[in-house]
Amino acid sequence: MNISQEKWGNIPLLHIYDEKMDENTPTVIFLHGFESAKEHNLHYAYNYVQNGLRVIMPDAILHGERDENLDQVQLSLRFWEIVLTNIEEVNFLKEQLHERGLVKNGKIGVSGTSMGGITTLGCLTVYPWVDAAAVMMGTPNYVDLAKGQLQQVEDLGMKLPMTDEEIQKLYDTLAYFEISRKPEKLAGRPVFFWHGKKDKTVPYAPAHEFFESAKHLYENDPENWQHMTSKSSGHQVNRKGMLANVEWMARSL
Repeated sequence: MNISQEKWGNIPLLHIYDEKMDENTPTVIFLHGFESAKEHNLHYAYNYVQNGLRVIMPDAILHGERDENLDQVQLSLRFWEIVLTNIEEVNFLKEQLHERGLVKNGKIGVSGTSMGGITTLGCLTVYPWVDAAAVMMGTPNYVDLAKGQLQQVEDLGMKLPMTDEEIQKLYDTLAYFEISRKPEKLAGRPVFFWHGKKDKTVPYAPAHEFFESAKHLYENDPENWQHMTSKSSGHQVNRKGMLANVEWMARSL
């Protein structure tokens, strides 16, 4: 197994693969969470490669090698800028995979934890080329989450560095990427959700409610639409969830 530190465009990433892999090997683009970094998810990469998948793990803007020493509040206020940039960069990574001859016939899946899971759902909304997805602790309800985050800032007695117009513009932009408003964009693609019921960071309910509401779209292929719940977990994926993600991607790709 090779772990190669690379830079595609201005994106530092880890490329994890096996020598035997070629352009027909399926690939997973795996996205880390808020205040995390690419190398924090190498246990996923190890298991993906063991199951015959190539892995690309980028650093999101303002994270990892792209860190700009912002404090948590400064970073929190740029959360959606990071998510929207992530979505844009996932498409760039896909194009690079083709340009570099790493993908010709192989399928491409997208997965991620927390902020990475939220990004994954946005990618499903706008990129028909995503062949499969595994969403760990993500939410499809961007606008509701953003409203909750801004409310938290105000509850701390801090003034938001945005005008009402700017806030409304943000909500309008986020609505465009909400898969919950456009479930037809799923187009029958395999999607796996994992969430802990005790998650206080990204609430459990929105993703599960969306899962239930879109079930009818998978009547003919119920095995392609799955939700795994951990009753005891908070905002951290347990081993069982991680292995289920890997198995899902290996089977779906």
